[in-house]
Amino acid sequence: MITDTHKWQMLALTVLVGGLLYLLAPVLTPFAIAALFAYLGDPLVDRLEARKMSRTWAVSLVFLLITLFWVLVLLILVPILERQISGLISRAPEYLSYVQEAILPRIEGLLGVQLDRIEGASVVGALKQHWQQAGGVAAAVLGGLSKSGLAVIAWTANLLLLPVLIFYLLRDWDVLVQRVRELLPRSVEPTVVRLTGEADVVLGAFLRGQLSVMFALGTIYSLGLWLVGIEFSLLIGMLAGLVSFIPYLGAIVGVGVGLVAAMVQHGDILHVVLVLAVFGAGQTIESFLLTPWLVGDKIGLHPVAVIFAIMAGGQLFGFFGVLLALPVAAVAMVLLRYAHQRYTTSSLYSHTSLARRHGVPDAGDPAAPDDRPDSQTGGSAAAGAIEAAPAPPLAVDDGKPAQGGAQPPSAAPAAADASKRATPTKGKRRKGKP
Repeated sequence: MITDTHKWQMLALTVLVGGLLYLLAPVLTPFAIAALFAYLGDPLVDRLEARKMSRTWAVSLVFLLITLFWVLVLLILVPILERQISGLISRAPEYLSYVQEAILPRIEGLLGVQLDRIEGASVVGALKQHWQQAGGVAAAVLGGLSKSGLAVIAWTANLLLLPVLIFYLLRDWDVLVQRVRELLPRSVEPTVVRLTGEADVVLGAFLRGQLSVMFALGTIYSLGLWLVGIEFSLLIGMLAGLVSFIPYLGAIVGVGVGLVAAMVQHGDILHVVLVLAVFGAGQTIESFLLTPWLVGDKIGLHPVAVIFAIMAGGQLFGFFGVLLALPVAAVAMVLLRYAHQRYTTSSLYSHTSLARRHGVPDAGDPAAPDDRPDSQTGGSAAAGAIEAAPAPPLAVDDGKPAQGGAQPPSAAPAAADASKRATPTKGKRRKGKP
């Protein structure tokens, strides 16, 4: 049983560990990133190990796949996305004028309101300014690193240390998890292991499943729009796939931007229908194949809860809050489910437990007395009492009482007298009744 002293000790230990993590946050950054990649790659390593492959070779293969993925992203996708973003900024006035001349009048006619117009030059200027600021921030960071020799050394060391940490954490992940489990207090170890397992299922479904769904949708949308002939196909497809973790938002954003791009670039109904077909096919594949196969129903978050978590995370912590909103919400859901289970089994929730605590038996309690009259109970109580009473013993020929109960005192003389009358006297034959 966990006493108050144990609770205070656990609270003090938690505060101490949290303080150390906060103080060592700059040093722990590469370790946290490596732990994330190790957590994502461990199931694949376990599957390869189950196929009679050694742990070291399985880790080497997974590590090679992770490295190739990031090399392809940095060398192929990033340059293409940069060119498409620059092209979109240069053609922004054309897209904006089409929206204001073709779409806004129809919206005004449907709603009966007058909408303000936006100047294309101001939009282009704002986009260029923000794009230059993004490049300026990167240049300032690199410039600051180049001016400080220690910063350059630390940044380079972290960059070189990251692959080494990923490799060793992947290789020894199961051993480290078992060591942490052995350090847990025995009184709370089953509960912590159960909650950690549930959180692992939920986090795995999101981090591995949902990210895979996002990447697959981005690829499907990009290839489909490229086959249709849309100019900024990769940018639109990746944008729609990136925000697809918010229910229906990815499809709405992709369809809206894709239709505008199709009308501006081609100006016919055929390409509009083709764009709709691309996103319709993507949504069908996601609903019937990707989500059931990769995610399933393990996350268990309602769409309203997903939207609220993302908005709350963005309001509290900005962009990183948006990224971490769903994983944190998934883990919080596991903890809330456990708290709900404890609450429903507590005396605060259960009326029966409260009644028993105060000495008042509950109406459905078998031990509670039945205060109903005999007219309602059918005399069952009296019948039960009669059946429960012991029957008097019967006399036998040898004068001994029958087994099965003690003989009443009043019955003993009568039995002896009857036995004496039934015995014949010596030398005489008794006539008449015995």
